Formats: sequence, structure tokens, C-alpha cells
Amino acid sequence: MAKLKPVEPASCVPAYWQDAKEELMKRDRIMRRLIPQFGDLHLVGRSEPFTTLVRSILSQQISVKAAETIWLRLLEVCPGCTPAQILKAGNEKLATCGLSKRKAEYITDLAEHFKAKRVHVDQWADMDDENVITDLTQIRGIGRWTAEMFLIFNLLRPNILPLDDVGLLRGISVNYFSGEPVSRSDAREVAANWEPWRTVATWYLWRSLDTTPVPVK
Repeated sequence: MAKLKPVEPASCVPAYWQDAKEELMKRDRIMRRLIPQFGDLHLVGRSEPFTTLVRSILSQQISVKAAETIWLRLLEVCPGCTPAQILKAGNEKLATCGLSKRKAEYITDLAEHFKAKRVHVDQWADMDDENVITDLTQIRGIGRWTAEMFLIFNLLRPNILPLDDVGLLRGISVNYFSGEPVSRSDAREVAANWEPWRTVATWYLWRSLDTTPVPVK
């Protein structure tokens, strides 16, 4: 595997973005129509791993508005949202922010993993995608989808295909199958033409639906 480029600051265009756009437009007629509609817009990363994961956990299965309210309350209790602050607050105080008991436990478990260095944060940039997913999914409350969103929005990996993502499947349905339901197998078949830029194609399909996945908030 080629050595991965360092993660760019959140304000920068991912290094691969322009090349990916050009290649996708050459080989995929839907991307050729879709990509120009969004001009210079591009994926914007989030650079702090712990905060990104906390926000993704608290956002699960609730609206974006509700997640934002809980996040702001959490910042009042833990202004820096660090593992140490989360552990000091404890589950009961976290629950007062609007978190369910289970989500408070998940975030505490995440903080414990970070504090005890049971996840390899400093190595993720050099690990392949599946190894990062394995590292993350050992933490309670983090499944494959959350780990894939982390790869996309924090590590800016170019070739992630989140087959459990409702927005991706809906985007493929609308743009490739005239709104007919699609299976994971259908999605894989369509996405085979996107390699090695499946993240980029996925992002444009999200944009086509005017949807923003919760973890980028």
C-alpha cells in the first residue's frame, strides 16, 4: 500500500479531490452530470478525533437539531470535550445534557479508551482503512458506519463506500435507478466504476439529495 498523505487542515481541499473529480466525470455519465452542479464545493474534514467521535455517538438516531442542542449542553459541562473532562463529569452529569444513559456510557467508554491509549490514534494516519475500522469498533457505541464516517470526515480517506448509509443508497436510487429501491449488491456494482474515489462519488450523491451526514456537524 502506498504511503498515505498527511491529513490536510479542515479548511483545505483534500489533495486528491480535483483528480478524483476529473476521473469520475470521464468514466461515469451520472458523475459527469452531477459534479459540475456543485462548483468548488468539496468535502470538509474535522481534525480532532475524540471530538468527532463524541459528536457522532451523541448524534445517533436523533435529529440534527436535537444533536446540536445536546452538544452545546455538553460543552457547558466539558468545555474542551477532552477525555479527562468527560471522565471527571461521569455518566450522571453527562445524562443531564440530554444524553440517554446508554449514550453517556458509550462516551465514557470512548474517553477511557483514549485516556488508556487502547486505540492507536497516532497510528491511524498510517493504518489501512480496515485496520482503523477494527480499532474503532472495539469501542462501545461505534459500529462500522460510524467508523466509516470517521475515515471520510476525519482521516479524509478517498475510497470509502459506506454501504450501511441510507443517504448513499438513496442517492444511488435517485440518480442511477430512477428512484427504484437498491440493494447493497446494486450499490457495489455501481460503485465499482468509482474506484479508487468512492468517497468522492459518495459525497456528491449526498449533496445531490441536499443531505449532510450527522458526523460532519
